[in-house]
Amino acid sequence: MHERSLILNLIQKVTAIATQQNAVKVTGIAVRLGALSHMSPQHFREHFDVEAKGTVADGARLTASVSADVNDPHAQEILLESVEIEEL
Repeated sequence: MHERSLILNLIQKVTAIATQQNAVKVTGIAVRLGALSHMSPQHFREHFDVEAKGTVADGARLTASVSADVNDPHAQEILLESVEIEEL
């Protein structure tokens, strides 16, 4: 359940960025997985693909890096690093 809430929050951020930029589609997303987020890049992709179905981020290319710093204030989070969009 923890993963789902993190990914849904991420999709909301991506959707807001796409709306602000008048995007028709999000083509790429780069994230950093916190050391305490309890997700590997593969695990993230699996959950993201399920939650992104039917959204502007459906089918987006994903790049996920993992932080090893457990003392980072964002160690439990998924941080959005960049969004690539297809404009109108």
